[in-house]
Amino acid sequence: MTNGNGNGGSLDGAVIAVAGAAGPAGRATLLRLAEAGATVVASDADPARLAEAVDAARYAHGGATVTGDTVDLLDLDATKEWAAKAEKDFGRIDGLVHLVGGWRGAPSFTETELKDWDFLERLLIRTVQHTSLAFHDGLLRSDRGRYVLVSQSGAHKPVATNAAYNAGKAAAEAWTLAMADSFRKAGGDEEPHAAAVILVIKALVHDAMRAERPNAKFAGFTDVKELADAVAGLWDKPAPEVNGQRLWLTPKP
Repeated sequence: MTNGNGNGGSLDGAVIAVAGAAGPAGRATLLRLAEAGATVVASDADPARLAEAVDAARYAHGGATVTGDTVDLLDLDATKEWAAKAEKDFGRIDGLVHLVGGWRGAPSFTETELKDWDFLERLLIRTVQHTSLAFHDGLLRSDRGRYVLVSQSGAHKPVATNAAYNAGKAAAEAWTLAMADSFRKAGGDEEPHAAAVILVIKALVHDAMRAERPNAKFAGFTDVKELADAVAGLWDKPAPEVNGQRLWLTPKP
């Protein structure tokens, strides 16, 4: 059956889940995927902000199929139920875009508070573990499954004031690359048809930030619309080309 929105986009017929969909990056991604014709299954922990994001994407593209579920991604069973429901409702699942984030820093390395690590481990690592485990098999059943992690350049050049954050991002990347190896092995003698890929940014910027700081240069930042374009473009590339790859949207440190 055809699940696309009939917009004639490159993702017509695709069903893509977006975790952490209510923030600026999530909103831009929902809009871009809906524009490309995908059925979009969004989740966030904030039901009010999620509803606003879903409505914006739905109405911007002529009644596109965009749904929203409040999901506790720190609960593995709840995350698995979300994945199973999406596949049952729409007949397939072709992607999971992981946009859950958070940040804690410190004045210096020795002033790092380990409670910040506890906070970031849950947001940056545990949610990745849960979404990857929940969606892995469904993405393999697709003929073009994609798991997309948004990471940060500090994972590759950690700094003293961001020890917990940088370590959390590095761990999330390692977990995602292990998923990519699973996809590779599942392909057997053939090339994988599912891919786990990492998009690396320095930081994100959006229109409201520019309005608040009109003189700021935001050097090396990635606009949320550019991020959304990069996400949507991953389905245009063959799985072997992107599986297990880090695609840099900012200059390497």
